Amino acid sequence: MSGPAAWGGSRVAATTSVPAGRMVELPGRGRTYLVDIPGPQGAPTVVLLHGLVTTGMLNWFPALAELSERYRVVLFDQRWHGHGIRSPRFDLDDLADDVAAVAEVLGLDRPLLAGYSMGGIVAQATTHRHPDLAGGLVLCATTYRFREKWRERVFHTGMSLLAGATIDTAGRRVAAAGRKLPVLPEISWETGRMDRWALGELRTAGGWAMAQAIAELGRFDSSGWLPDLNLPTAVVITTHDRALPVYRQLEMAKMIAGAEIFLVPAGHAACVLEADAFVPVLLEACADVAARREN
Repeated sequence: MSGPAAWGGSRVAATTSVPAGRMVELPGRGRTYLVDIPGPQGAPTVVLLHGLVTTGMLNWFPALAELSERYRVVLFDQRWHGHGIRSPRFDLDDLADDVAAVAEVLGLDRPLLAGYSMGGIVAQATTHRHPDLAGGLVLCATTYRFREKWRERVFHTGMSLLAGATIDTAGRRVAAAGRKLPVLPEISWETGRMDRWALGELRTAGGWAMAQAIAELGRFDSSGWLPDLNLPTAVVITTHDRALPVYRQLEMAKMIAGAEIFLVPAGHAACVLEADAFVPVLLEACADVAARREN
């Protein structure tokens, strides 16, 4: 199915454009595509971190209008995704340090970090590497580890071996693909042709990038330090999720002292395909964390 009906939500079907951004230099790191929506004067900032395969805009566009009524909203393309930084390696520490670099370049004061799937992992890693940066966390459809069951261990071990054998080739292919991208992403389209825009966004992250990213993320395990996290946190659990087990999302929430749990009766792609269910819960979660950030 293509066209608006495939995108599961009136807020998505009615969209014909997204906010414009710009390429921003992160000193010593590289250039990435960044969107900065001012929001109300004096409002707290929410930094939105996208999931695997997607881009900042594709992951979050259904929520931007309502978020920007309450917050300054910042989103950017992470490494090896969209118009994000092309580097020789895909390394989670680099992604976390990129978040800190964005906060420094924009002069952000204790922003909320809202991460979806991979973005939730990046948000956790950022708070671990830069404990004074964030004012709170909103972790959506994400996890704290992967290698628990034997099938997961076999899969991620295989992906690590594949990634290790192809890492140099992957870096070259990702860099070459980045050079072929337009100067800036498309931000508008004809009514009814959102699918073309979305496919264009998806194509910016190819198979070479994804194999390396999956291998890197598969090594992530925050169980050793997540209980020490001392930040207002909300965990948005996608209760029909088949990609990241619901019980593991719940385990993560219970590991974080004071974390509030918010449930979305939707699957792993709820951020877009079930946006009418996801966005109101996201707003509740952000409001909860923002309120506790001020106390």
